[in-house]
Amino acid sequence: MIELRTPAELDAMRPAGHFVASVLTALSEAADVGVNLLELDALAHRMIRERGAESCYIDYHPSFGAMPFGKVLCTSVNDAALHGLPHDYVLRDGDLVSLDFAVSVDGWVADSAVSLVVGTPRDEDLALIETTERALAAGIAAAQAGKRMGDVSAAIGAVARDAGLGINTDFGGHGVGRTMHGDPHVPNDGRAGRGYPLKPGLVFAIEPWFMHTTDQIFTDPDGWTLRSLDGSRSAHAEHTIAITKDGPIILTARH
Repeated sequence: MIELRTPAELDAMRPAGHFVASVLTALSEAADVGVNLLELDALAHRMIRERGAESCYIDYHPSFGAMPFGKVLCTSVNDAALHGLPHDYVLRDGDLVSLDFAVSVDGWVADSAVSLVVGTPRDEDLALIETTERALAAGIAAAQAGKRMGDVSAAIGAVARDAGLGINTDFGGHGVGRTMHGDPHVPNDGRAGRGYPLKPGLVFAIEPWFMHTTDQIFTDPDGWTLRSLDGSRSAHAEHTIAITKDGPIILTARH
């Protein structure tokens, strides 16, 4: 069911967005060559406890997951595209890392993701991250009251196609509110003028993710991590936004 939030409810959602943004900023600063993925998860876990927030991931067990996730952070490295399960892996020079984080604060959820390179970057990885971030920005810019969800999806897809990237629509953005994943679904490609009408009070996450040379994925033996079929690297970016009559508000904006 799709719910529209009142202005007071949107104000109540802001602390969750600010907290998610602060955690991703801290994790981005902590991620470096020689850091273990489990250390990053532990940092996020500690910040959750200190804030009195609630993880959306640790007990999460949808149909596509082999078991409850068991961690509070998704860490997708190199050919891992989405849902990277933190494990005993030490980051190496040049690794491309995507960090995806969602929590509930006072009963309201926010969800966001960022990609970065630790150590010495490859130009093609930086270009992939930049394209993904531009696609996110294009989707947000298209999220105007009176438009339709297809306008958001089409804007994301256009950026990817202009960069020569394939687009996987198996996973995309989603409604956000009292729970992490709700309606409407937000594909990373679509037709302008189609889909659910965007109305003030609608809150959802936009999350483009692209791989260098494929649009196909498979599930890692860990039962969670989704990897590119050809081993190419992936980037992921995400913000939780709210539709208002004056334009979209990025609830998870990082400063």
